[in-house]
This record gives sequence, C-alpha cells and structure tokens, in this order.
Amino acid sequence: MANFLDLQAISKHFGGVVALRNVDLSLPTGQVHCLVGENGSGKSTLIKIIAGVLRPEPGGRIVIEGREYPHLDPVQSTACGIQVIYQDLSLFPNLSVAENIAVAGHLGAPRLVNWRALRATAEAAMARIGAALDPDTRVEDLSIANRQLVAICRAMAADAKLVIMDEPTASLTRHEVDALVRLVADLKRAGICIVFVSHRLDEVMEIAERVTVLRDGAKVGEFDAREIDNRKLATLMTGKSFSYRTSAADSAQADTVLSVRHLSRTGQYEDVSLDIRAGEILGMTGLLGSGRTEFALSLFGMNRPSAGTIELNGKPLALKTNAQAIEEGIAYVSEDRLNLGLVLEQPISSNILVTVLDELPDRWGLVSEATRQRTARRWIEELAIKAPHPEQAVRTLSGGNQQRVVLAKWMATQPKLLILDNPTVGVDIAAKDGIYEVVRALAGKGVAILLISDEVSEVFYHAHRVVVMRRGRLVSECIPHTSTEEQLQAVVDA
Repeated sequence: MANFLDLQAISKHFGGVVALRNVDLSLPTGQVHCLVGENGSGKSTLIKIIAGVLRPEPGGRIVIEGREYPHLDPVQSTACGIQVIYQDLSLFPNLSVAENIAVAGHLGAPRLVNWRALRATAEAAMARIGAALDPDTRVEDLSIANRQLVAICRAMAADAKLVIMDEPTASLTRHEVDALVRLVADLKRAGICIVFVSHRLDEVMEIAERVTVLRDGAKVGEFDAREIDNRKLATLMTGKSFSYRTSAADSAQADTVLSVRHLSRTGQYEDVSLDIRAGEILGMTGLLGSGRTEFALSLFGMNRPSAGTIELNGKPLALKTNAQAIEEGIAYVSEDRLNLGLVLEQPISSNILVTVLDELPDRWGLVSEATRQRTARRWIEELAIKAPHPEQAVRTLSGGNQQRVVLAKWMATQPKLLILDNPTVGVDIAAKDGIYEVVRALAGKGVAILLISDEVSEVFYHAHRVVVMRRGRLVSECIPHTSTEEQLQAVVDA
C-alpha cells in the first residue's frame, strides 16, 4: 500500500521548549491511523505542521504522494487534499448546511455566488457519505452529531485524501459514535486516509488499524492495533502503570447523606429514588439524553422537580436556586468547566475563593491579602494543583489542573454532597488518574459523591456502586466489586 504522507525527523521548538523531537509518521492511503498521547505530548503541534499552520525546524522531510516539501502552508496543505476537522468543528452557525459544506470553493476574490452550483456541490458531498441533511437548515439548529457530518461533508467537497479528526467523539452518544465508526469505514473503502486523535482509548482500539504514541514530544512507537490494548496504551502514553481494580464500599454503616424519593421532572426524568452515604461514591451512567444531568441540576437547585422529595442528612429540601443548594452543603462540578466552572482570565486564587468570599472578611469587613493567599495556597496544596504561583491565570493551566481548580473551589465550601458531572472530559489518562485520586481522598474524608460519566470504565473502576439511567429512569444497579465491566456495558447499551 502506497503512502499518502511521510514525515521524517520532524522537530519543533517554541523558545526553549521542545514540542516535537525527530518524529516520523507514515500514513498509507486508505488507512485508519490513531494518534494518541497526553496533553502536551506534541499531537496538536504535529497536526498543525501537517495542516501548514506551523513550520517544522529545518532538517525534517514532508513527502506527500511522492513529492517533497520543505514545509507546507495552509493553501498547499488543502491543495494536497489534507483536511483537519478540529474539535470545535469550525463551522459557521448562522449559515446553512449547503453554505458550510461548499464554502471552500467560494473563498478569495469577491464574486457573485452561483447558488445552484453551491447546492449541487453540497449535495454531491453529502451523497458520498450518505448524509441525509436538509441543505437549507442552519447549522446552529443541528445536533452535535449532524454538525460533525457537515464538517466531514465539507472535507469531501474539498476532495480530501487525508482527513484528520481531533477528538471527534467527545460530544457524541454511543449510538452516534457507532455511526461515526461506520462512516470512517466507508471513507477508508473510498481510499481516504483517516487520522483519529482521541483521549478515549477504548474508541481508539475500536476504530484504529495502526496507533502512533507520542510522549513529551517524541515518538514512543507505532503499533498494530490488534497487538495492544488500552491498558498498554495508557502505559506507553505516560510511562506509568495504572491500577484497574474495583473497590468495595466500606460505608455501609455510615449515615445517609442524600436521600431522593420518586423525584421527577416532566419530560426529563421520572420516579428516581436513590441514597448516597457519607464516604460513598455512587456512579451514574447511561447514554447522553438519559436525564442524568437534568437530575443532577435538580439536586443543585437549578432544575426544579415537578414531584418527589430530596433530603440531605435527614433534612427535607425544596431547592429553588443554586445559592440555596450551596448553603445547604451541595457542590456541583459541571462538565463544561471552561464556560461554567472557571473565569479563565482570572488568577487561580480568585477562582478558588469565589465560593467562600463571604467567609474571608475580618471584623472590619475587609479581606487581607495574607488571608487570601493563605486560603488559596491551602487548597492548591491539598489538591496538588501544579502552578508556580496562586496569581497565575487559570487559562495557562493544563486541562487536568484546571479541573483541580474547579474541585478546589467547591471543596473550599466544605460540601456534604459533591456532584461530579463528567469531571474528566477533555483531560488525558494521567490527569484523569490524578483527579480520581483527589475524588477518592474526598470520599475518605466522608464526602458523599455522585459521579456521572459517559465512560462506563470510569464509573466501574472509581465508584462503589453504579446506577444506570435510560430514558429518564433508573433501570439497573451494579456493584463493580462483584460484577464485570462487560456486564455493566451491556446494560448501558441495551
């Protein structure tokens, strides 16, 4: 099989920081290749070099279909048939499906748009992958999965020979992931090379033929996907071994912190009853749209239930706002940490202390800088946030450390119940492990934890009990210590 792309001895420095060090990569025509590594391993830099956004250091070679280039620019890269579908999809939400798909053919000098030709281009691209979308629908009105189809169709309209997908499954349901896997297989049969970048190692193993692993800017190795599993991949990515052991609950005699009975909200979830004890981690999983987040928001006072009861430490609650929930000792970590959990331009200290500002003033109503710094440093140390100074802007931190800042913000409130909604979205395997070390430590201090996750393996290995939601109802309970991950996955997929 001939190679579409060969990269040899590709290096890149940013000042004194080595982003890539002599990386080789070969991509045969019609192959599905996965690129994996921790945040900061060099994946994004390598993609940007292929896309022509960055220039590699002199001495490396870029060969596309037998022709060598010293470096690429974005126009050359696109002309060679390279298309990158970034995680944010880079679509125009206010334009139609057809306009988004055919936009590349109408960039450049101002001219009248041939609407008939534009529509024909879009319909031809959709026909190539069997996408049944209304060309006139505005993209902002589409689901995430259908927006992704638009991005792939745009690549087809540009005569793509290599499609790079950056975290393409991050916001998809299991059903939508299965559809994407079938689509990738269709693209492969059409002779298109696919590069997948993903933190979800189980999906990497499902879709890949070859896997390249990067660590600290260097290539660790390239492997046949049939010869490795996700546990070996995790070790290759990080240089560390991870524990895959379940833990039995030791909270059977502990007090019940949260007691929910027959909780319902019309059209979202129905008749949910559950208990969580002090020191217990209760996992909740199920397909997207099953009502998990809506239920969690009701516990946090942001989605008032239409029926049922909530008790915290035996006290009935009728929560109308999140401020009430916080006052009662409930904390909620949203999966959307960038928009809902943090103020990115503000320092770490301000983000941590925002939930406890009322507790810091002295008798004159003032907050001394010493008190502010002391309190911030306490939580930075307790949650092992890696930062040189509390006044460093949160936006400069890695995803894993940003999530630790969010946890610190809520732990400062001394919660009785901590709700974690997909707490490891967008962070790599090592950062995930670090976050769950923190979660286990919090449970060890008696905090009751509701852990919601799309990933069955996360709740299976990090929760004491797991409940499954489907179409707004609890349908099953699993004790990981006496069950298997495959059994739990079967219940979720049923």
